[in-house]
Order: sequence, then structure tokens, then C-alpha cells
Amino acid sequence: MRVDTSSFWNNFLGNAPLWYKYTIIAFLAVNPVLLFIAGPFFAGWCLVLEFIFTLAMALRCYPLQPGGLLAVEAVIIGMTHPNTIREEVFNAFPVILLLMFMVAGIFFMKELLLFTFTKILLGIRSKTIIAFLFSAVAAFLSAFLDALTVTAVIISVAVGFYSVYHKVASGKGFHNEEHEHTLDDGIDELHRSDLDQFRAFLRSLMMHGAVGTALGGVCTTVGEPQNLLIATRMEWEFIEFFVNMAPVTMPVLVAGLITCVLLEKSRRFGYGVHLPGPVREILQDFDRAETAKRSGRDSARLIVQALAAVTLMVALAFHWAEVGLIGLMIIVVQTAFNGIIEEHQLGHAFEEALPFTSLLVVFLGIVAVIHDQHLFSPVIDYVLTLDIDMQPGMFYIANGVLSAISDNVFVATVYINEVYAVFNNGKITREHFDMLAVAINTGTNIPSVATPNGQAAFLFLLTSSVAPLIRLSYLRMVVMAFPYTVVMGFTGWLCVAYLL
Repeated sequence: MRVDTSSFWNNFLGNAPLWYKYTIIAFLAVNPVLLFIAGPFFAGWCLVLEFIFTLAMALRCYPLQPGGLLAVEAVIIGMTHPNTIREEVFNAFPVILLLMFMVAGIFFMKELLLFTFTKILLGIRSKTIIAFLFSAVAAFLSAFLDALTVTAVIISVAVGFYSVYHKVASGKGFHNEEHEHTLDDGIDELHRSDLDQFRAFLRSLMMHGAVGTALGGVCTTVGEPQNLLIATRMEWEFIEFFVNMAPVTMPVLVAGLITCVLLEKSRRFGYGVHLPGPVREILQDFDRAETAKRSGRDSARLIVQALAAVTLMVALAFHWAEVGLIGLMIIVVQTAFNGIIEEHQLGHAFEEALPFTSLLVVFLGIVAVIHDQHLFSPVIDYVLTLDIDMQPGMFYIANGVLSAISDNVFVATVYINEVYAVFNNGKITREHFDMLAVAINTGTNIPSVATPNGQAAFLFLLTSSVAPLIRLSYLRMVVMAFPYTVVMGFTGWLCVAYLL
């Protein structure tokens, strides 16, 4: 066996660009020096910015590995302690359960959700109505099923339809399993313009759906991971959380759906592209073929999934149990009554959730650094010195800016923990604490649609298998999200500043 240094270097971060590898090495090398020369406060902020960089470069390398190396180094050089990380993980345990079990539970509802979105796409000819329904349905589902999961379903729909048309455009049948839909070499010239238009059509639907998950995800405890964390801190149950957020979330929901319609009508920012006629015919033929071969067992599975969905909503609304445990119940019921009894069949359900769950724990390692070094204390102390009526609006802006460049789970975790500490010290009243919690939650959810870094669902979309198929790049996502960011962000700020 022969191993040289180049082999270790090639294995380090795998296929990540060379400049990215050098950057991460530089971060790891400079942090101990900064700690020694400039002190823990400055070094801590540098560590946070480095971690945000790994989030922003998610397309180059999944943030778990480089971010995890930074978190490990932080412990080694004494910027935080494993006990602090353990406490942060313990505080966020309901969120971890949510990601582990709820996302996996919804995995077994994909058939029902795919059926629903398919009927919307093929049953309605108006692109404006389709876009509105995609956004509205995604918003409704995200209020109960977790935005990350709903995004995964929308992606599955898009990949499925794209694959079907790509096969036909390449001169193959619907069910050709050997076809490679990532390559355009076999596309007939007559189909190329339709394929490009189809890509633009799917891009707009993906963005409408992703924004829809943000619109609905901000409303309830299960919509976004940070919602549950904030609800746990505030001791708010499902309905109480919804009611407290409603003065901000409901106007933003209306504003977001109106924006969706206006974008389709104006055909600006990459929206308004219609489904080509030849593509529609092919997809309808495929849907008819699938309906014809649907067996009694297939229909029974759809009924079980629908009943499970209703049970899920009722269980969440009346807080039958911890959210993650409700997700586990949904897994048990659906697998038991749909004949899924083998371990490898269950394993696929956890593939989407566990990488992000691991990344969340790394987040919490960085949060532990922020907590131990009091990095956010100056900002929070400054905001708390302002007039009491100005504080919610300023928290909303501060959270919104940070959430646009970093993950909103990360930002919300930091801010709610710091404000909770202030409340425990008796510096603010419970009523004021409630207002700030609403500002933090809405600030980390609504303006974060500006970039893929801010929303886990957006990041998931950007790094998914559908993104290269429909030519959805980081910059294109930013451009397409811009009108939503302006309208929803400003509406949210007005509500926080004047309605709370």
C-alpha cells in the first residue's frame, strides 16, 4: 500500500474547489493566532463570519464538514466548552426531534403530496392560478408539515415531470429506467426550445413554492425549526404561537400571495413563463398512464396518507405530544398500514433530515461560542437602550439583515437565547419579552428569503438535484427572490413596528 501527502490533500473536502480548501485551512490556521493576539471577542466574531462563509458556499461544499471543523477547533482552543454545547443541544432537543421524525414522517406522505401538486399543475391551464395555488398550498402545508419537507416534495414533483419530458424529448418512453435526464446530448432539436421554456416554467414554480413555504412556515411552531425553539423558550403551544404571530404573519401572507400574482402578470424577474403545449400533452399522457395502472393497494395508501395528514394537523393543534413524537407516531401509523416493514425501506425516510440535523448541532456549537464570549451582547444591549416602542422594529431589522446572509435557525437561536437571558435577569417584562420574541421569529423568517443562505428550504432547493436541471443558480435565486424580499420584508416591518 502506497500513500503520499497528495492523497490526503485530495481527500480533504473531496471535490471542493482548490481555493475553497485553502480558505478553510487558512481559517483554521489563523483562529488560534487571532485568539492570542486580539482576544476572544474579536476572534469569536471572526469565527462566526467564517461559519457564515461556509453557509454561503453551500454549493461548493455542504457546510457540515467545514463548519464542523471550525466548531471542533473552537472547543480545542478554549473558545467554548463541550458542556456549553451539550446545554445548547439539550435546549434545542425539541427541534432535533422535529427534524429527525417529522421530516421522516412526511416522507411517507410524499405519494399524497405528489398526487395533489400533479393535479394542480395539469388540471389548471392559467399559469397565474397555478403559481398562486403552488404558493398558497405550499404555505398551508408548511404551517403543519415543516417547510423543508414541503420543499422536498415540490422538488420531487419538478424532477419527476422534468424526467418524463426529457425521456420523450430524447426519443424514449415514459418508463425508460436507463435514461440519464441530466444530459441533453440526446435531445431532438425540435424539442430544445420547449425544453428551455419548460425549465423557465419550473424555475418560477419552484421559487413560488419555496417562498410559499416561508409564508406558511413563519406562522406555526412546526413550520421552521427555529419556531419550535422560540416556542419552547416562550412556553407557547401550537395555537398560542399562531395567535401571537398572527398580527405580523397574516398581513405578510396576503402581501406575499398578491406579489405572486403580480409577478406572473408582469412577467418580470424571470416569472410569467407558460408551460409549452407539447410538454403539457406529454405530461397529461403520462398522468393518464399512471392513473390507469393505479391499483387498489395504491389507492388505499393514498387514503391512509390523507387520514394521517388530518391526524397530524389535529395532533399539532391540540398539542397531544411533543412535535417530534407526533412525527414518530405518523411514521409508525403510515408504515404499519401501508405495508412498509423492512429496514431499508424505512432508512430512505431519514436520508433528507439527518444531514441537516447534524448541521444544526454544529450551529449550536457556534452558538455556544457566541454565548460564552457574549458576542451579541453589545448589539442587544444597544437595542434595549432605545425607546421601548422602537425595540421590536429594530430587532426585526437586525435579525432580518443577519438572516439574509446566514441561516435563520442560527440567528434565531442566538437572539432568543440572549434576550431570554436578559428577561431572566429581570431587565425586561414578560409582555415586552413576548413582543421581542415575535419580532425575532418574524425577522429571522420573512426577510431571510433574500438569499438561499437564509432559509433552510431555499438552501435545500439550491443544493438539490433539480437546481442544475432547471438552471437555477445562486444569483438567479437572489434575483427572483428580490421582489418578494422587498414586499414581504417591508410589510413585516410595518406590522412589527405598528401592530405589536
